[in-house]
Amino acid sequence: MYAVPDASPTPADPRGRIVAVVVTFDRLALLQRLLPVLLAEPRVAEVLVVDNASTDGTGAWLAGLGEPRVLSRTSAENTGGAGGFHDGMAWALERDADLIWLMDDDAVPLPGCLDLLLERDDLDFWGPAVVAEQDPQRRLCFPIRLPGRTRVVHDLADVEAAAVDGLIPGVVIPFNGVLVTRDLVERIGFPRAEFFIWGDDVEYLWRAERAGARIATVVAARFSNPATDDLGTPMMFGRTTYNHTPSELKHYCMARNNTVNLRTYRGAVFVLAFWVKTLWFYAFTRPRPARIATSARAALAGLRGDFTGHRRYLR
Repeated sequence: MYAVPDASPTPADPRGRIVAVVVTFDRLALLQRLLPVLLAEPRVAEVLVVDNASTDGTGAWLAGLGEPRVLSRTSAENTGGAGGFHDGMAWALERDADLIWLMDDDAVPLPGCLDLLLERDDLDFWGPAVVAEQDPQRRLCFPIRLPGRTRVVHDLADVEAAAVDGLIPGVVIPFNGVLVTRDLVERIGFPRAEFFIWGDDVEYLWRAERAGARIATVVAARFSNPATDDLGTPMMFGRTTYNHTPSELKHYCMARNNTVNLRTYRGAVFVLAFWVKTLWFYAFTRPRPARIATSARAALAGLRGDFTGHRRYLR
């Protein structure tokens, strides 16, 4: 049941106008869970919801909501998270946002998250520790590689132990409760809409790095997101990990977009290493010859600059 909290925005926040952007697709119940949490934040001036052509009644529900702090747009077609955040961030600038708070529909900021993030005034692109909804006190939702280390960590305790002045510098999980300044968006632009899903967030992070953005995770701030055991699957006798997904759509986009990102920001050696890992994973770790063929098609499409191939997997 959706209920509007008894909260109203402050007339003028010292950090400027804060606008939340939510991208949603066919998860009305989760959106109905998230919106009251955002509306209970008095520092959020508006919540902009980008509905990616949902078919579950989301558009009609949003149209009849009648909450002045919530604005919504329903896309003519599903443009994926990449297209949704591209359009949502552009919309936020049109709405005079000074800070944009980005998130998907299935996540929830935990109490105090935004206030803890806003305590930092020395960052351009920063976010909370993203914890697994199933075990928020101990487990990260997305495994991360800490600065200066080769090991990927999954436990919140490892992140807390590595924090410097409450931060993990240079590390953030993009589009999961992150804040980005208007100045940075105006300098580097919007996410690449053609990526559709998987890799658009990494590309935006690496683009921000290249532009000299100040990036960090605020460890005390927490953001809950449903976790999957497939991310960070160990391979090569535990020496590294691979982001496996059972979804053909997600894998195709990941293989294509990761090829593009690595070639653009890291170089040919990293592209080759990614291809070797993909071949090894689906030949030995989880043998699936058909997935190797899909990976090859996606990687070649990325090298050609063809961002249409994922459409065959849409339903």
